[in-house]
Amino acid sequence: MSKLREALRDLPEPVFADLLESDDAYLLVVDLPGASAETTDVSVERGRLHLEARREKAPDREFSYVEEDRPLFLDAEIPLPPDATHEGSEAEMDRGVLSVRLPKRAAASEHEIAVTDA
Repeated sequence: MSKLREALRDLPEPVFADLLESDDAYLLVVDLPGASAETTDVSVERGRLHLEARREKAPDREFSYVEEDRPLFLDAEIPLPPDATHEGSEAEMDRGVLSVRLPKRAAASEHEIAVTDA
C-alpha cells in the first residue's frame, strides 16, 4: 500500500484543457472530474474566462478516505484571444468534461468615410 501512496503523491495536479478554433468560434474543453453543471460557474469578464468548479464527494459507503489528492475546488482565470466574445456563448458539462463555445467577433464591415472639402 505504501508504494501506491508514493505513486499518488508524485502525480502532477494540472488542469487538462484544450483550445480549439474554427473560422467563427473558439472551443475550450476542460476536464473537471467529479464536477457537474450545478457545481460549475463560467463567466467572461475583461477578456478573461473565469471558471469555478467544485468536485462532489460521494464515495461508496463501504469505503472511507485514506488519502485524498484531488482538489475539491478549481478557481481559474484564462485569458481569451482578443476576438473572442461572450455574446452567443454556450457551455455544456458532459460527465465531468466542460465545453465552452465562444464566438469570434465579426470582422469589421467595410465602411466608406466621405471626404469633404475644407
